[in-house]
Amino acid sequence: MDDLFFTGGVFGGTRGARVVSPEKGVFPVDHECELEKKDYLNCLKTSGHQSETCREFSKKYLRCRMEK
Repeated sequence: MDDLFFTGGVFGGTRGARVVSPEKGVFPVDHECELEKKDYLNCLKTSGHQSETCREFSKKYLRCRMEK
């Protein structure tokens, strides 16, 4: 039991370890819904970032991500 405590802590993690986020574009879904993402972002841009106006584009984009 003492070995577990000293090698990584009670929960198995190491204290003081630096957390590094993944690089952009690492996940396949980042590249599979480009059209839907562009449509949604264009809608936001043209509507003055009124998300309720772009709800249908948002739904299409999220649906695409869920299906992948």
